[in-house]
Parts: sequence; structure tokens; C-alpha cells
Amino acid sequence: MDRYRVKPGRRVHLRRWDPDDTSAFDGSKEDAQDRLLKLTQELEELQELLYAEDRHRLLVVLQGMDTAGKDGTIRHVFEGVNPLGVKVASFKVPTQEELEHDFLWRVHKQTPARGEITIFNRSHYEDVLVVRVHELVQPDVWRRRYAQINDFERMLVEAGTTILKFFLHISKDEQRKRLQARLDEPKDRWKFNVGDLKERKLWPAYMQAYEDAVSKTSTESAPWYIVPANAKWYRNLVIGTVIVKTLRGLKMRYPEPTENLDRIVIT
Repeated sequence: MDRYRVKPGRRVHLRRWDPDDTSAFDGSKEDAQDRLLKLTQELEELQELLYAEDRHRLLVVLQGMDTAGKDGTIRHVFEGVNPLGVKVASFKVPTQEELEHDFLWRVHKQTPARGEITIFNRSHYEDVLVVRVHELVQPDVWRRRYAQINDFERMLVEAGTTILKFFLHISKDEQRKRLQARLDEPKDRWKFNVGDLKERKLWPAYMQAYEDAVSKTSTESAPWYIVPANAKWYRNLVIGTVIVKTLRGLKMRYPEPTENLDRIVIT
């Protein structure tokens, strides 16, 4: 999966990243589903170990255009994990109280505690994406935020948080198909937002904003992965593989009991 990891200092040009790519898996779609099932089962075990050891934290950041599959990723990759140790945080339009603070204030409160996995469905990166594209703040404000985000994430890492950031990369044509599918399926129409069409018209501006954000904030300790997401099964497989591999690398162990339990007999 290292082919999708953005090296620190690398300038990202999204047109060079193929959203249709499925080259890291040479089996069929059915084989991939079997592989994902095994990954989710292992993730369930690793998450329980993370919770029991109570030492590490994992923060998973999901970003992407509308219909890129953030909800689907959470639903399929994290299927079966214990909800006691996993939470999902979404960041919508800031409240008045949140606007009275710095842009990271509401984010810091949602970061994982020891033993937890937290998934950001959208994140603090909205403050260098949406606010830039819609000109909600002056350019000198959002430009400063890249360094502030890097400092924030470095602090989290030094406190024991492992950070994985995924940009779900779909094509504009694939988004068109997914939006149309929502309109065509009555039970999915509730997902359709007319405002998504206005955002779609800003596609080039969003691509530029994503390129700058990923280029400036992919670090050794908090890397970005650009995930080909036109094929949903492949998106899930890539993200699941990266997360499981990362958790394995923590070399976690179940804690030893605080006292000798060998002579205890339950009657």
C-alpha cells in the first residue's frame, strides 16, 4: 500500500493519480470481498487488543468529495468492531460557540483517548478546503493553517496517537454516476442534497485545495494516502489493509493480571 502513501515534501498533482486504479490486487472482486472479510476480522481482534492494552490511540481521517465513500468506508471496513472502543466524529458547519474559538478547538475534543480508535468523517481539513474554496476567510488565514495543522498533529503523535489520513479519490464522472443513482433510487433520495450540485461546479477549485492540503501536511508521522475510490471494493481493501498493517506494527500485548490468578477456582 506504500504506492498510495504521499511522501513528505512531495508535490501532489491529482491528475496523475488514477481513481480507477486496482493494481495492488490481482484477484477478482469476489476474492477481494473474501480478503476484506479476513481484514475486518483481524481488525476486530486488533481493536480489542488496543482497548485492553490501553496504551495507544488511533486517529483515522477520511476526506473526499461528496459521494467519495466516507460513510461506506466506515460501514464496511469497521464492521464488527466493538463500539465501546471506536467512535466516529463528523464536523459540519461550526456553531457560534465553536466560531468563538480557534479552528482546532472543536477538533481536539474529539481526538481518541488511550485504547480508542476515532474516525473523523471530514475533519479539521475542512478549514483549508471549504473555507478556501468559498472564501470564508482571508488567504493569509488559511495559508497559516497548514503549519498549525502539522504542529497539532505532531503534538498528538508525541502523546501516543497514531494518525492515518485517507483522501478518497474519485473522478468527477464517477461522482455524477453516484449522484444520479441517488436520484434514481427512491430509498436513497434522502441522501441527495441539491447543494451538492453547487459544490460540484467548484470541482477544479476543490482539487487545487486538496492538492495543496495533502502536499503540505503529509508527514512521516501523520501521512496521507491517496486512495483510488472509483471501485468501492478496492477503496475498502486499501484502507483496511493500511489500518491493519499499522496496528500490527504497534506490537501490542494483552496486559498481565495485577495479581496471581493461578490458584483461583470459580465455584
